[in-house]
Amino acid sequence: MKIKKTDVVIVGGGPNGVTLANYLGMYNIKTVLLEASAEILPYPRAVGMDDEALRVLQGVGLAEVAVKDMIANVPLRYYNARGVCFAEVKPKAAQFGWPMRNMFMQQLLEVTLREGLSRFDSVDLSLGHSMTSITEENDKVVLTVTDPSGEEYRLEAAYAVGADGGRSEVRKQTNIGFSGLTHPAKWVVVDAANDTLDAPFTALHGDPVRPFVCIYLPYQHRRWEFMLFPHEKEEDICQEDVIRGLIRRHIGDKVDSLDIVRIRAYTHNSRVADTFVKGRVLLCGDAAHITPPWAGQGLNSGIRDVVNIGWKIAAVVKGLASPQILQSYDDERRGHATDLVGLADNMGAILGMTNPIMAGIRDWMFKATDSVDSLREHLVEFKFKPKAHIVKGIVYHESEEVYEDTLVGKLFIQPDVETAEGKKEKLDTVLGDWFSIIGYRVNPTDYMSEENLAFWNKMQTQYIQANPSRSGLSHDERLKASGCVSIEDIDNNLSDWFGQARDKIAIIRPDRFVAALTSAKRLNEVLDELRAKLTAK
Repeated sequence: MKIKKTDVVIVGGGPNGVTLANYLGMYNIKTVLLEASAEILPYPRAVGMDDEALRVLQGVGLAEVAVKDMIANVPLRYYNARGVCFAEVKPKAAQFGWPMRNMFMQQLLEVTLREGLSRFDSVDLSLGHSMTSITEENDKVVLTVTDPSGEEYRLEAAYAVGADGGRSEVRKQTNIGFSGLTHPAKWVVVDAANDTLDAPFTALHGDPVRPFVCIYLPYQHRRWEFMLFPHEKEEDICQEDVIRGLIRRHIGDKVDSLDIVRIRAYTHNSRVADTFVKGRVLLCGDAAHITPPWAGQGLNSGIRDVVNIGWKIAAVVKGLASPQILQSYDDERRGHATDLVGLADNMGAILGMTNPIMAGIRDWMFKATDSVDSLREHLVEFKFKPKAHIVKGIVYHESEEVYEDTLVGKLFIQPDVETAEGKKEKLDTVLGDWFSIIGYRVNPTDYMSEENLAFWNKMQTQYIQANPSRSGLSHDERLKASGCVSIEDIDNNLSDWFGQARDKIAIIRPDRFVAALTSAKRLNEVLDELRAKLTAK
């Protein structure tokens, strides 16, 4: 049997797997991406992307391309049993540099992501290649793979990532449990083209007669989702004439102009793998945690996995960090991924009420909350979505008790800044691809020991001093700091953030989470602690 070798193998060429391959390509890690299908499926599956996921795509230079096929700031509306909108999510904030709700079609995104791989000689996209077995042998992972001609070969890698979906063979063959539940009610998903309905939003209808969802998509596409009742047979409902009848109830004769692209019934699952890391194998996306669609966080949660995995595997393969840091992926992602599954379960339970009395009580409760400003803001700004907070992992909390209001372990903001050359940039462009140490009106390199400078230079760390806007002598004579990049805080967002932090220096991880906050006086002590976490055997 022919033998191939690589540093990392990714099983599954969906959005998560291809995004991870782009990150490993950016870090120049030799990678093989196995995808059983030769072609991208020609219809949408995932349809919503949030600001955090777009920021991840920005990290590999693909966000600007991807958003060309997206609709930004699409509202999310909730309708009661009488068809009256009782709540709307319409966030306008862009704390992380991108709109919070963006509608897209997965097949178009996958084209963008795969084209991105062409930039990297280190990445081999193997289409039509199926994994048949995976085992771990001493210092490597060994896969048996079947190529498009049916010939088997042996693929050896230092690490393997299962990005092969909810039915993951990687997860099954490594004997990782998948705890949770399968929901009893099925839903029929209908994708339609040539849509002219004047409804530019996502609508969740809690109609007890038949709960349904209507989703506005790019390029005159729309998705409809209808609940199936226990007495109904899937094959009877999934007929085009029946589906057109269900849609006609809501939009009348406009249904006649629709082109039905796809009709498929889905069973919803809420499950989380018993571990995300086992030996040299890691799981991400639906292979690690699968969620119902109601919070729109399935794909987004997987993309968060990817950016957490990417820099860690790259650092280990390059010899910059200990292999032990890979275990922190489970520590850091499990809680947040599980919280998002719970959010989707709760939203689905609220939407899917078929008892008219219970639906009436639900509608009354939401109408009551509408009179309370703080609750209304909670809905409008999507503040009910749990935020990731890393308590244990590659972060340094000065106190054993981690408080909710601390900024350590949370995503760093991404405002626009101006460079010393006067160019306006998103902050992440300045932060670079690896760690960054940013001081507000402080040059962090002035306070770093030679030992720390040597280590963090080896980690390709970017050093940054942020100054207030227009704090130099003139537009052409801006403040500059020796040994680091100088930027100007043009909208005072960094000033506000550091004011809340009550410290002047932040250490930012490659995935843009705050690894630590410190003063200039304590900087070396904090860097020593982080260095110990990265190099612990």
